[in-house]
Amino acid sequence: MPREYTYGPFQSRRLGLSLGINVLPNYKLCTFNCVYCEIGITDKDGLVSPEFRVKLPPSASFRKELISILTHVPHLDSITFGYNGEPTLNENLLDFLKIAIDVRKKLNWTKQKPKLTLFTNSSTLHFDEIRERVKQFEFVLAKLDVATNEDFKRSNRPHINSPDIEAVIDSLVKLRHEMPENHELAIQTLVFNSYKDDFIPNNNLKNLNKLGHAIKRIKPNFVQIYSIARIPAEYFVYAIDDKRKSEIVNYIEEVVQDNDVQINFY
Repeated sequence: MPREYTYGPFQSRRLGLSLGINVLPNYKLCTFNCVYCEIGITDKDGLVSPEFRVKLPPSASFRKELISILTHVPHLDSITFGYNGEPTLNENLLDFLKIAIDVRKKLNWTKQKPKLTLFTNSSTLHFDEIRERVKQFEFVLAKLDVATNEDFKRSNRPHINSPDIEAVIDSLVKLRHEMPENHELAIQTLVFNSYKDDFIPNNNLKNLNKLGHAIKRIKPNFVQIYSIARIPAEYFVYAIDDKRKSEIVNYIEEVVQDNDVQINFY
């Protein structure tokens, strides 16, 4: 059957075999215009305030589409929500989740059931009702690349109405506290370099130090350090190498000093 909502399954660096679910319109809708974004620039009509909402409930075909694909991948690791921008902008996000929970329950799996995972750029988590929705996902991958407002503006290029980075960090602290004990939070940090002398990348000591202290406050289950793997939105940014990723992991571990927080690079 034609696909309306899903892509993959594909092998993810951080999730294993993952089936992607898009709950947004067929164009990019996001609160950020990140320089490194691997699905391209956010155009002016698609760059929206964190207060912006769309009402886009799943059609009857969503359940059928899920079943038609998941029946053939009983070894799936993750059903992953988030692709065409920031999924929490859809007020009907939990309608999609409920259908996925029901379909997963009715199918047979060769190992453990796939996790119900959500990607978020963390920009909407200062709203109580958004955290209430997000915490219902079993695994939340929350973006936090920066911990200074200067790096935030340069790297993520947020909508003018976005909260400052301290408010974003505060909201992640609240989310971690509010999540059920059996649900997990991972902080995703994409670190990059720049070819431009006048553009400071987030791979700078001040940002990394602040980031370590933010992670110490948030106390996530996991921190995932990674870099650009596909063509980025802007030509002047490029990936750090594995040696640098390892150095950053070691540096953040020294700042965090918490054995319950697993910090790895990908």
